[in-house]
Amino acid sequence: MNSAGLPPGALDGVRVIDLTQMLSGPYCTMLLRDLGADVVKVEPLDGDPTRANALAPGDTVRSYGGYFQSINRGKRSVAIDLKTAAGRDIVLRLARDADVIVENYKVGVMERFGLSYEAVQTANPRIVYACIRGFGDPRTGESPYAEWPAFDVVAQAMGGIMSMTGRPGEPMRAGPALGDIVPGMMTALGIVAAVYSASRTGRGQFLDVAMYDTVLALCEQIVYRYYYLGEVTEPSGNAHPFLCPFDVFPTSDGAVTIAAPLDHLWHRLCLLIDRPDLAGDDSLARAASRVRNAPRVREELTRWTSTRTKAEVVAVLGGKIPCGPANNILDIIADPHVAIRGMLPEIGQPGLDHPVRVPGSPIKMTETPAGPRGRGPLLGEHTDAVLAEAGFTPAEVAAFRAGHAIR
Repeated sequence: MNSAGLPPGALDGVRVIDLTQMLSGPYCTMLLRDLGADVVKVEPLDGDPTRANALAPGDTVRSYGGYFQSINRGKRSVAIDLKTAAGRDIVLRLARDADVIVENYKVGVMERFGLSYEAVQTANPRIVYACIRGFGDPRTGESPYAEWPAFDVVAQAMGGIMSMTGRPGEPMRAGPALGDIVPGMMTALGIVAAVYSASRTGRGQFLDVAMYDTVLALCEQIVYRYYYLGEVTEPSGNAHPFLCPFDVFPTSDGAVTIAAPLDHLWHRLCLLIDRPDLAGDDSLARAASRVRNAPRVREELTRWTSTRTKAEVVAVLGGKIPCGPANNILDIIADPHVAIRGMLPEIGQPGLDHPVRVPGSPIKMTETPAGPRGRGPLLGEHTDAVLAEAGFTPAEVAAFRAGHAIR
């Protein structure tokens, strides 16, 4: 068991050097850490910029807030100035014994640091070198936007999410930072595949994930609708272009989702809401006819849901028709599913006299459980220990610190 009370994870023994900041890269390496990898987070001397976000009232240490904790839990922090020659040499030494390096800098930055894939591969031919960029790396295909900076909202706009989210004429960003988080997921998957390949061949490789590419892949519907049907997808609110009912409906205290697009589900739904007349209506009996008559279907269901609470709707339909309440965080906290599935585990927070909660891992494995493996690190908390593991002497570490290469 480790300090978090979990047995070794599926990636136990895998060492990751994490050169990422902000969201996409740290989310990727958080996934790897939750699965058991040893993640050494290399931060600039003033820390990852997200440390200052969502600081809790009453925090007496103020090293980091909720944003940083959520996606950096369980990692070890080493504070190194990559702009110095000593900083470069330290990272190359760390890479020599690592399995993976992950970075999410703009194109060319790692080359200026002397930490390009080619330089790191020379130090360790079996290294898996992964990067996340807005528009990819020239090694795998040089985009006309390769030099452009990117954030989540840019990736969502260019990759297609905003062409299908929101109301007609009002493209809308999805609430979760999908333009960052999904590239992080894809990179973690690519890393696991590349590490498996390296375990068989002894050869590492370079891999990159573009935020634009990932959002486009996520929006597969807009692609097939165009190439198969000649349609250019536009925002359609909460409705589905091919399925009905498959929508969000108002209640007296919020909203619920109801999805009964298959004919037998529609028939069952009609009986459950005491509308046998709808069940027997030939104009609504088939899936295609319900899509054609979607406004009427929505009107009929809204008439029923709007006079009931979310709980009342779920009491009638739950377990019989795919449905669920539109939850906010308070609803989620109160849901027994979340507690049973361990989806809001407690974790320590320096400077607070009580634990906090973070999202748990949705990956459930019986032999090698995934989940938070400790709190987020203080800035540079593990610098001395990690450098000692790499073979640096106390005198060398002291010299690095005196030269402002490390913190």
